[in-house]
Amino acid sequence: MAASVGRICGAGLLKPACGITSSQISSFSTTREWTRGRKTLLGTLGVLTGGVGALVYALEQSVKASDLELHPPKNPWSHNGILSSLDHASVRRGYQVYKQVCAACHSMRFIAYRNLVGVTHTEEEAKAEAEEIMVTDGPDESGNMFQRPGKLSDYFPSPYANEEAARAANNGAFPPDLSYIVLARHGGEDYIFSLLTGYCDPPAGVILRDGQYFNPYFPGGAISMAQALFNEVLEYDDGTPATASQLAKDVATFLKWTGEPEFDDRKRMFIKATGIFTLLIAITFYYKRHKWISLKTRKIEFKPRK
Repeated sequence: MAASVGRICGAGLLKPACGITSSQISSFSTTREWTRGRKTLLGTLGVLTGGVGALVYALEQSVKASDLELHPPKNPWSHNGILSSLDHASVRRGYQVYKQVCAACHSMRFIAYRNLVGVTHTEEEAKAEAEEIMVTDGPDESGNMFQRPGKLSDYFPSPYANEEAARAANNGAFPPDLSYIVLARHGGEDYIFSLLTGYCDPPAGVILRDGQYFNPYFPGGAISMAQALFNEVLEYDDGTPATASQLAKDVATFLKWTGEPEFDDRKRMFIKATGIFTLLIAITFYYKRHKWISLKTRKIEFKPRK
């Protein structure tokens, strides 16, 4: 059998010193059969791929900090671990901060009250939160729109009727929607925390227009949003001291959850997948050993006919 394989392959597999050369190796290559047009196409694709990679790297470098812009430091968030979940008490406090402070200017039009159930509130508590707002619904039997209390299926209300009204109330600046703000900003929750706690006096030579404030973590340094979080600006329901840093930490955690509502489910699925695949790998390894041990340990001898 082995002799037949050697004659068929013609590669001197049974010779004691076969001496594989570069010509023998190149005989297995398929590139020499390519046409010139195919080689040109693949070369062009390689150049374009390298160019796109260089462009992405250049864009990444262009958004990094300048002389008047700081990178947000890495904070030791409790959910940073591979298997760590969000602090749901902090998420609930962060919702309270958003509701009493941030909701005056910022919308969260992609988050509904039903999303709070089982995460920060019970179903009854979430219903009570929804019923605090009035929603325009209809038309009724007469064709008229009417106001009704909110339901779990309703989304968080917007503080302004439209973008123009928002700009008119904020000196031309449009407060962004906060539903996915953590995913939309470089630095994530670290950026949110640093921005909310990083207000300071502008350095010498920096001129701000009316209605602008200096924040070194904001691109350009000049931000139209005034500092909103101060010590004891609100009172937490659970009695946690409402310092400015605690408020910023809680609302950043809340915004992390709104941006990734599947965060805890993903960690839970990772634990399940790790356990399942560990078992499957062990079974596969045992089956492979069981099937191949007789083939890998046997000895093949070639005895030519006399």
